[in-house]
Amino acid sequence: MNLDGVGIWSSPLRYGDAGEAAEAAAELDELGFTALWIPDVGGPVLDSVRNLLGATTQAIVATGILNMWMHEPADVAAAHAEFTGEYGPRFLLGLGISHAPLIDQKGPGTYKKPLATTRAFLDGLDAAPTPVPADSRVLAALGPKMLQLAADRTRGAHPYLVTPDHTATARETLGAGPLLAPEQTAIFASDREEARAIGVKWLTGYLAMPNYANNLRRLGFTDDDLSSVSDRLFDALIAWGDEQAILSRIDEHRSAGADHVCVQVLQADFKGFPREQWRRLAAALGQN
Repeated sequence: MNLDGVGIWSSPLRYGDAGEAAEAAAELDELGFTALWIPDVGGPVLDSVRNLLGATTQAIVATGILNMWMHEPADVAAAHAEFTGEYGPRFLLGLGISHAPLIDQKGPGTYKKPLATTRAFLDGLDAAPTPVPADSRVLAALGPKMLQLAADRTRGAHPYLVTPDHTATARETLGAGPLLAPEQTAIFASDREEARAIGVKWLTGYLAMPNYANNLRRLGFTDDDLSSVSDRLFDALIAWGDEQAILSRIDEHRSAGADHVCVQVLQADFKGFPREQWRRLAAALGQN
């Protein structure tokens, strides 16, 4: 499984209409994007993986991430073996520990010991009748301890909501060998007002999650930056403008040590498929 180039991170591919998602995935595959990343905040994520694998022939389908609190390792390992047998080595299992405010909604106190829970889930994948190979899984890692675990027990790391500065720090922690595949949010916009009208509300929900907030504080952002979604923070997290602005941010991640960058394109309709913007990005990358 070779993962380089640029991928697409997309919530609509996961939660949109399955037929439309398959059609969009087929086009992304033809456009040359090397991986399709989808989230997991509840529901049958493995059904979505199968849908996207069946619609594509080349692109890797990756969970960004599969929520470890919502699945059993043995079930995930069995699905991985099934998909690999049917579609070849094109399913990259991205795993994440999620966030206490989300997990504790249904059972206060459920979220605890994130590192130990992650290790236990990896142990379960290793102990399954058909284990998930370490080089077929990655961790959503932000801090140094989770990054080190990603280097020791998986193919590498998939950091979400990060900056090129974080990519440089993550590469230093991971070392030269492991995969580093950061997510980069992008907005095609003619000016800052248009970009912020789309992106601020989207960012606010993530900034309420302590894992993301603490990671941004480690990178030097202040509580005022987070509470106001300052221009400094907005510009660091979201690449906005024309194609060149987005390509420049991708290049910053690559220069900082990323092997693969997965771009999440936002538009005013968060639930829709931004297919025109995907085409523009592919053309700018020279993929079509």
